[in-house]
Amino acid sequence: MKIEHLEERINEYKTSIHTLLNKRILWETEVKDLINKVLSEAEEKYEIGWKVQRLSWIHTNEAINISFDSFPQELMVKTNQIPTYRFLQGGALVFSQMYNGDIEIFTVFPLPENWMPVENDMVEMGIYPPSAITEKLVVEKIDEFLKEMIKWEVPIAKSKVGFKNINP
Repeated sequence: MKIEHLEERINEYKTSIHTLLNKRILWETEVKDLINKVLSEAEEKYEIGWKVQRLSWIHTNEAINISFDSFPQELMVKTNQIPTYRFLQGGALVFSQMYNGDIEIFTVFPLPENWMPVENDMVEMGIYPPSAITEKLVVEKIDEFLKEMIKWEVPIAKSKVGFKNINP
């Protein structure tokens, strides 16, 4: 094999880097703001104790999430009737840009104190190129997230979704 045979692979490599950069540029210039806008609109319109956050992780990973930060204000009177009740913070819908520029969407469940995380402490909701992220998709993922949180709060099956007691 001669060095000239590498030209096709070199061109493919350059194309892959170009694709990656285009995905990252689209995230930076449009998609991140679109996700933030839709999540913030949901936060403001439906005051159920959730909060939008922009996260910057190691190296070039960034994420935007909406997570349950506090208990819904309108239900506080009910919780006052149960002195031992404790709200579990932390359920979140996360839109995270992956190393390759695609957007991974997943739900993370709250983790009670003294409970050990298990393999189903999160639900994958899909991986999309930034060009596929639309307002409609973000709203659909919020809907899926709320369904997952409802199942977590009031499981249909006898097993508890999202956690396992380490002190059985």
